[in-house]
Amino acid sequence: MAVVIKPLTQLQAEDIAYHWHYAGEYSFYDMDADEEDLIEFLDPAGRGDHTYAVSQDDELTGYFTVQPVEGNICNIGLGMRPDLTGRGAGQAFLKSVLHNVTVNFHPERITLAVATFNARAIKVYLKVGFTAAHTFMQDTNGSSYEFMSMVYEC
Repeated sequence: MAVVIKPLTQLQAEDIAYHWHYAGEYSFYDMDADEEDLIEFLDPAGRGDHTYAVSQDDELTGYFTVQPVEGNICNIGLGMRPDLTGRGAGQAFLKSVLHNVTVNFHPERITLAVATFNARAIKVYLKVGFTAAHTFMQDTNGSSYEFMSMVYEC
């Protein structure tokens, strides 16, 4: 079961935006939970060349974005298909993303931000080697939420 990572297509972006819905408090991560995020995700120019599809056995299993930032740092954002979450697949998915970013962008450090209520994701990030950096408030989804910045040293 080889993992394949390619640029996200418009059809895949629409599938994620319109069909990926997370249960309970995780609905926070539904693409349509924030109109600005939805518009950017569906716009090929908004996604640019920094959004990738992660597939296994020809099935879309997740996606990620990567943004090189100051110095030799890449910031990532990622999402796994809702029916795969909470089933122990997160570490393998995240390791595939980290490998791809490390090989293709050669960062010294990879950062991400996660909502602090998302203990499930934070646990995966910590197991793979991320460390907590700081928390901050961010306006999104019609309110203000606490996020944790996390860092992975390559």
